[in-house]
Amino acid sequence: METLKPYEDYPAPMVAVAVLVNFALYALGASILSGFGIVAAILYLMYCFGNEVHVMKMSCVDCYYYGKWCALGRGKVAPLLFKRGSPERFISKTISWKELLPDMLVLMIPLVGGIALLVQGFSWGLLLMLAVLLTLSFGGNYFVRSQIACKYCKQREHGCPAERFFNKQ
Repeated sequence: METLKPYEDYPAPMVAVAVLVNFALYALGASILSGFGIVAAILYLMYCFGNEVHVMKMSCVDCYYYGKWCALGRGKVAPLLFKRGSPERFISKTISWKELLPDMLVLMIPLVGGIALLVQGFSWGLLLMLAVLLTLSFGGNYFVRSQIACKYCKQREHGCPAERFFNKQ
């Protein structure tokens, strides 16, 4: 098995891909929900923004990449909003499905909303947007996590609650 050297700072193209996948998901979700009106789309984008801020406050402040270019770009943004936390707190943190629910809702809200809109009146365009949303959410996130983020992560050497959660034996 090949041993990869973790990044101190992720290369800009890798960060750009990860950020673009997230922004594409948010934009697509908002576009789907705009079928309920602009207010629904704006509320969804506010939720996505709030979720990002929450992740930075609860995790990024304690991460090795605080102040550095992490795979998702949050490491450089977190210091603009929050003071440095404790790396020991990051290592000892545990993750459950409850903590993952806000991230899952980023997909579920537009998915359920899009299905409801399809029931009201079928549209090939809306069906295509839902298919792209699912593909980006599962395929895009899988690619970002497996080929960019986790593969070269220095925090993993110190201890990562996500790795422990997803790689349970």
